[in-house]
Amino acid sequence: MAVLKDAVDVVIVGMGWTGAILAKELTDEGLDVVVLERGADRDTQPDFAYPRVSDELDGSVHRRHLQSLSKETVTIRHGLSDTAVPYRQIGSFKPGTGVGGAGVHWSGCHFRALPEDFKIRSSTEQRFGKSFIPPGMTIQDFPVSYEDLEPHFDHFEYVCGTSGRAGVIGGRPVDGGNPFEGSRSRDYPLGPNPNYLGGELFYKAAREMGYHPYPIPASNASGPYVNPYGCQMGPCNFCGFCSDYGCLNYSKASPNVCILPVLRGRRNFELRTHAQVLKVDLDNTGKRATGVTYLDVSGRETRQPAALVLLCAFSLYNVHLMLLSGIGAPYDPVSGKGTIGRNYSYQNLNRVSLFFDETVQANPFIGIGGGGTTIDDLNGKQLDNAAAGFVGGGIVWARQPGAGPVRGITTAPGVPNWGSAWKKGVKDAFRHSFYYEVQGSCMSYRDAYLDLDPTYRDGFGRPLLRMTFDWHDNEIKASQFLVGKALSMCKVLGPKAMKGDAKADGAHYDITQYQSTHTCGGAIMGETPATSALNRYLQSWDVPNVFVPGANAFPQNNGYNPTGMVGALTYWAAAAIRTQYLKNPGPLVQA
Repeated sequence: MAVLKDAVDVVIVGMGWTGAILAKELTDEGLDVVVLERGADRDTQPDFAYPRVSDELDGSVHRRHLQSLSKETVTIRHGLSDTAVPYRQIGSFKPGTGVGGAGVHWSGCHFRALPEDFKIRSSTEQRFGKSFIPPGMTIQDFPVSYEDLEPHFDHFEYVCGTSGRAGVIGGRPVDGGNPFEGSRSRDYPLGPNPNYLGGELFYKAAREMGYHPYPIPASNASGPYVNPYGCQMGPCNFCGFCSDYGCLNYSKASPNVCILPVLRGRRNFELRTHAQVLKVDLDNTGKRATGVTYLDVSGRETRQPAALVLLCAFSLYNVHLMLLSGIGAPYDPVSGKGTIGRNYSYQNLNRVSLFFDETVQANPFIGIGGGGTTIDDLNGKQLDNAAAGFVGGGIVWARQPGAGPVRGITTAPGVPNWGSAWKKGVKDAFRHSFYYEVQGSCMSYRDAYLDLDPTYRDGFGRPLLRMTFDWHDNEIKASQFLVGKALSMCKVLGPKAMKGDAKADGAHYDITQYQSTHTCGGAIMGETPATSALNRYLQSWDVPNVFVPGANAFPQNNGYNPTGMVGALTYWAAAAIRTQYLKNPGPLVQA
């Protein structure tokens, strides 16, 4: 028989960014909040503080901060007629686990979406006609606007101590920032981080092409900072250990640094770790959640009753829980009906590497996860999609998160992968090369979706989540176009060699190589329950006391990293819960 806990106002599944934000907002409201985190507890002290050291083997091979795939993973296939196989080793994407989630090991890149990203379908149709959108592409407008989210973008940046330079404040352009961004209410809380050599050369190359380079918005503090919650951050010391690692210097924003110091002292907040949530419990109507069932640290089945259930796990596992719990109708790619699992999308990431002689000292062993330089000239409405031949856009950026022997050292074209010639190639390249990344949007398609695998089960006896995804011609064209533009731009720098990794015609998605942890969609927000799982406040259309924040809510992915958008949408949902739902529990949008 399951252990029955006392009922609480709110139960939250997962203690990453979304869970921490909602726990803070709802304990502010005086509600009793219990958070269930499947992984271990982690805090800035002792887990992320000197004299500990960042160990490449521990972080980038043993994957200390990432989810173990031994008990819970996903299966992946390219097409509807293929058989999916389990994702058994971390490769293409890196789900987090433990307190802080992926907010511990992220790089720190902190963008806002462009205003036009929210209306991509309608704006594409208006600019180029309905026939420009390929058959089978299921992109949708967001049910919210940039103007709706601007106060929440702003607040999240101030919680994170984001470093950057505004391009438009109050409708007026500001020198040195992104001239194409949506208007801001104020500047970033901190100025941009110092640049590295590759970033300075990027400025030179971009300007010679007529582009408009600006500092990457980075939640890696450029100076000492105290956020609105009273949490302190220290200036980044360019150690080169952001991606895959927790910050030892209190410099990279994370739930652990920026929110949890406030939450941990609250009597109406309880954090239970090593708590594996199995499903959301529903009443006999299937239209109201009564709480969740989970396995506690001793492996006992436990029920936690709650008036409000918030799914704040990694995006893929939010969708998994909805499917397992019967919240909404599973998506069927043949009929196009159903919403849970619909519109899965990813990120179209590519790279251009530049190699110089010994007069150029790149020093790639130093770095900062989110710092550097980028352009938006090939993104949003700046790009003539009709001429480019694809829907969407992307950014080219100069970023140096730190390199080392375990994480991999790039070599120039023609260098073999082993032997003395490889050793010489490594010596020639390591201190005299850098790379620019090309990050493109990824559209959603009728045949790209998430469902329950009919064959494989996890360590708890549940069907695994199955991902059906492959590259489409649109994203392959985008990859080739954007990498081509980056290579043309880099020629002005005079490297002795260059190489790019644009996707070839007919290329398939490769799960073995890391590309991006930007998995999006599957439980998307929209205007109608016929084509979306969530309404504009991230509330389930089918079970109104369930809210599901995260990148799972994106109808498609834009050219930026999703974290800034995820945080803004979570604060937007929190405001709706506080000011509307708690006063009158029920649907906030009528279907």
